[in-house]
Order: sequence, then C-alpha cells, then structure tokens
Amino acid sequence: MTTARDSFDITVTVNGVPVSRRVEARQHLTDFLREELGLTGSHLGCEHGVCGACTVRVNGEIVRGCLMLALQADGARVETIEGLSQSGAIADLQRAFHERNALQCGFCTPGMLIAAADLLESRPGATREEIRTHLAGNYCRCTGYHAIVDAVEAAGRERVRRQA
Repeated sequence: MTTARDSFDITVTVNGVPVSRRVEARQHLTDFLREELGLTGSHLGCEHGVCGACTVRVNGEIVRGCLMLALQADGARVETIEGLSQSGAIADLQRAFHERNALQCGFCTPGMLIAAADLLESRPGATREEIRTHLAGNYCRCTGYHAIVDAVEAAGRERVRRQA
C-alpha cells in the first residue's frame, strides 16, 4: 500500500504541456511517461541506462529515462519522441531514416532519433565519426548502424544546405 511518504506531487512540462501528478517515490521517468501519460515512444530495454531505448531530453539534455526518477523531473521540461514528431522538428530525420532503411524492428528508433536530433541541433555538419560517437549510447541490434549514420549525415547535410 502506498502511503503519503511513498508518493509526491510533481509538475512537469512534457512536450510543452504542463502536467501535474502524484507519483511514487521510486517510479522511473520512462514508466511515468508510458503509464501515466500514455507516451509509449520511450521504450524500456535494459533498465540500466546502457541501451538508450528510453532516451528523452530533460531541460534540453539527453537523459536515460530508466535512470531518472519521475520525482527528479519535478519542475523540468521533458521532450519525448512524440513531442519532437508532432512539432515537425525531426521530420527530416524521420524521412532520412525511412529512405535509407535505417530502422528495422523500430525498438531503438525513438531514442536514436532523439539523440540524432540533439546532435544536429548543435552540429548539422557533423562528420560520420562525430555521428557515431554521439549515437554510441544508443544500441541497435538490427541495422549494423551504417544506414543510421547515413541517414543522420544526410539530414545534417540538408539542414546545412537550408541554412546557407
């Protein structure tokens, strides 16, 4: 049974929308997003912060949602794959992933897209090595990464071209 000492009220801005909920002290951010808000794009893979399937951004920084408690996100801005997709912020990346077959089963794709978007916001002209380094915390068991790096590189080139 949950007591008042085991749960806390939090307010989080998720994809631009303020959300207030009572959460259990030990509930992970990914579980909160999935179970309380129905945002199922962030996946639970290893639950140890190794695979990157639970990647979200908190206050503009990439975090592993399985390693962060929902309580720790109180007062924060959280961005999920749903928010980035709906805003159109990653449409070019989604298109590039599709065109280059950079996804197979799709389990890692949301975390991979968030990490790629994070890189391209600051370094649209990132080299293949920089792309590999930035995506190193996101594991894909299906593609072998070559198509993913191709897709991120292509989206980055397109962003550089648009900025010129």
